[in-house]
Amino acid sequence: MGYDKSAVDTVYVIIYYYQTVSYYFLGGNVMKNCISDEILLQVEKPARYTGNEINMVIKNPQKVDIRFGFCFPDVYEVGMSHLGLQILYYFLNRREDTYCERVFAPWIDLEQKMREQNIPLFSIETQQYVKDFDFLGFTLQYEMSYTNVLNMLDLAGIPLFAKDRTEEHPIIICGGSCAYNPEPLAEFVDFFYLGEGEVLYDEILDLYKQNKKQGGTKKQFLEKMLQFDSIYVPQYYDVTYKQNGEIASFLPNHSNAKKILKKAVVTDMDTVYYPEKQLVPLIDVVHDRVTLELFRGCIRGCRFCQAGFVYRPVREKKTQTLLKQAKELIDASGHEEISLISLSTSDFTCFSNLANGLLEQFSKEKVSISLPSLRIDAFSLDLMEKIQEVRKSSLTFAPEAGTQRLRNVINKNLTEEEILKGCELAFSGGWTRVKLYFMIGLPTETEQDLKGIASLCEKITEKYYKLPKQQRPRPVQVTASSSCFVPKPFTPFQWDAQNTAEEFLQKAKTVKKEITKKQIKYNYHEAKLSSLEGVIARGDRKIAKVLYRAWQLGCKFDGWSDLFQYDKWVQAFEDTGIDPTFYANRERSYDEILPWDHISVGVSKQFLINEREKALKEQVTPNCRQQCSHCGAKCFGGGVCYE
Repeated sequence: MGYDKSAVDTVYVIIYYYQTVSYYFLGGNVMKNCISDEILLQVEKPARYTGNEINMVIKNPQKVDIRFGFCFPDVYEVGMSHLGLQILYYFLNRREDTYCERVFAPWIDLEQKMREQNIPLFSIETQQYVKDFDFLGFTLQYEMSYTNVLNMLDLAGIPLFAKDRTEEHPIIICGGSCAYNPEPLAEFVDFFYLGEGEVLYDEILDLYKQNKKQGGTKKQFLEKMLQFDSIYVPQYYDVTYKQNGEIASFLPNHSNAKKILKKAVVTDMDTVYYPEKQLVPLIDVVHDRVTLELFRGCIRGCRFCQAGFVYRPVREKKTQTLLKQAKELIDASGHEEISLISLSTSDFTCFSNLANGLLEQFSKEKVSISLPSLRIDAFSLDLMEKIQEVRKSSLTFAPEAGTQRLRNVINKNLTEEEILKGCELAFSGGWTRVKLYFMIGLPTETEQDLKGIASLCEKITEKYYKLPKQQRPRPVQVTASSSCFVPKPFTPFQWDAQNTAEEFLQKAKTVKKEITKKQIKYNYHEAKLSSLEGVIARGDRKIAKVLYRAWQLGCKFDGWSDLFQYDKWVQAFEDTGIDPTFYANRERSYDEILPWDHISVGVSKQFLINEREKALKEQVTPNCRQQCSHCGAKCFGGGVCYE
């Protein structure tokens, strides 16, 4: 029997009302709800805003020294699926002096009512206004969320530009993977945290308390932040430009500001803090399951992948640590699925032992294992058969390119033979659905490479129909999806030109035309969105004007295709006199100063140059466990570099 989700949401609001009566009398002081029940009952999914999920942290905000808003610049369902939120939420809340509360971008229906009734942005935990917090920390996971950052600040009643904020406003922090090129948001942010949050946040909060106790100003606190190698305070750096638009100089303007900043890295994954429980949402979210982080970093070195370089070196957890964490998380959540999270899950050294241990521990409880990022060449038929005993789903592989030549260019280190063999193992293990991820617009790509996507899909389909008929219970389904290549900072392709939206679209049509078998379905990504992502990803401080103008024109939730307003972005570029092709569609020289050159992720610029030259020669680089290529990440003193 089905159920009415809106009715369920209504029930959650009622539960919320009665659950919070006692909570809002903590300390003998009544706290009012920002959002009335009347409003909540008029918006889609009111449980996005009511809190009181399983494992939510409840503190008396009047008995803490620091209020920290963890801000996710997207809707609740997306933010609640982010592992970084789960880790830092509990990491910060383990401190008695700090209350970390969640703040999400309200969906357009609630935002409209908030603006109509002058209701500022509020936190989930206490429904108090975030403009009164000490810190607002935004995680930057996707460039197309930047207008949401501005929109959330405006909703909170906080001036957008850092220079316009006073002592009464919170300190605005940004971190996350996109923070490695902080320049597009530099004018809006007080400081950027570069690297992994568990390393420095305790010291930062201790310094803040000390500064506050001594009557220090925000400026004095930001000056104290200059002592850290991994904290970037934009106001203490000046940028000048050449007449052609390139950066002429990027220099500190404060004696304590470091010329080169270096990311913060956790060196021991077994002893670093990891929560014993995770927040369990009361409504469906993107990834509604226990998340088990196996390791950080990646040994592969795919030349298009920013994460594979900025998260180096690989640092693993021990199998026993993971089994213990899995049990704690399942017991505390009631979830029926464990997702093994890492950049390349099957590269975990003891992957087989871990998977077998998890299956043995949880199969009787019908807890399934999700493997989101397998490499076909490391696939185990035995493991597949064991997993499908619990719950069968489609399998996802990422060949990335349709020909061996182009896979060599991007250093995928995966042959067609290995791809076909992996799919054959999957089919013989009982799977009938395969998802394949490709990229179009990669450097050196030719029409033959595009047609190779269709050819590879057909060969995979043929592998299925070579099985004995009794092993083919239903028709095979192969879904091929292509995203548009976006050159990212700290990759060997950071100097390359990106295709235009028109070129992307034409290439997608070439692939689609080649696919003729009904068992193969082809999807391709929104090209205009990827083109804009390419501009922001490699943008400098001048892009701030475009972001601000786009936000003024009404741009927000740009990553949502039904809300993306490309024409308004075009107008924003025109209004500000910024040429998007300068950032997205031109090749850079190796001696050009890049907007992120003042930041070090450990991987040297010379290594990236060498990798790009090898790409042009179609040469591959061995993975980190096969051979050290001296990328520079050894400077962090741990991980795979010292195995």
